[in-house]
Amino acid sequence: MEVAKSKSVGRLQGKTAIITGGAGGMGRAASVLFAAEGAKVAILDIAGEAGAETVQLIKDSGGEAVFHHVDASITSAVESAVSKVEGTFGKIDVLFSHAGTIIVKPFHETTDDDYERLMNINVRSSFVTCRTVVRRMLQTGGGSIVITSSIGGEKGFALEALYCMTKGAVLQLARSIAAEYRDKGIRANAVMPGFVKTAHGLREIDELDALGQVWEESALASAQGRICEPQEVAQAALFLASDAASFVNGAALYVDNGWYAKG
Repeated sequence: MEVAKSKSVGRLQGKTAIITGGAGGMGRAASVLFAAEGAKVAILDIAGEAGAETVQLIKDSGGEAVFHHVDASITSAVESAVSKVEGTFGKIDVLFSHAGTIIVKPFHETTDDDYERLMNINVRSSFVTCRTVVRRMLQTGGGSIVITSSIGGEKGFALEALYCMTKGAVLQLARSIAAEYRDKGIRANAVMPGFVKTAHGLREIDELDALGQVWEESALASAQGRICEPQEVAQAALFLASDAASFVNGAALYVDNGWYAKG
């Protein structure tokens, strides 16, 4: 007698996921992966062409996705986009707050404009999107939030003071949401990547090299063994977003091959 094989169910099957900064790099990897795992994906990003391309990649693979051209640091734009996502896909189950960038510069040479720019892109965007989504999740029974911090969120780095400050801020945001809303069914965690093979990560290495902090292969190998692939960060975010991490809340998940642990 032939035994029927059970069909594999995606880890985000039937869920709706919003991903800010989901058009490229780690964000794109997460958008494609979340959709492959059954989520209806809404990408919020300022990169219009890349966002449309990512949506098409997902649709070509049989997934569901929409793109909204949004500056995630602007409250009205985020609230409008989230309302549209609800109208298209229903309640929001997952938020991956990933939008961010970096400034590499000696601290004494940083400007007020540098500070305002990085705080807006890295911190305010998470503040605005998380607050907007938490309000929805309180009405619909909870959900999962993942924020992209960095190994620099807890480990200080020369030439990246502003970046490390912003990534420490969003790590604390994830922990605080976890503490405040645990009993409302809302989980919040952070992923903490090291160097990742994206345009952002490779630019960071190039700019550090140009300022004398050389990350040749031997230095990178000593720190984290090799450069991380964007899909590896996406897999970590998927775990935290999914019900497989149902008792993981307020965690900082390092995706750095032991760099932080080595000190």
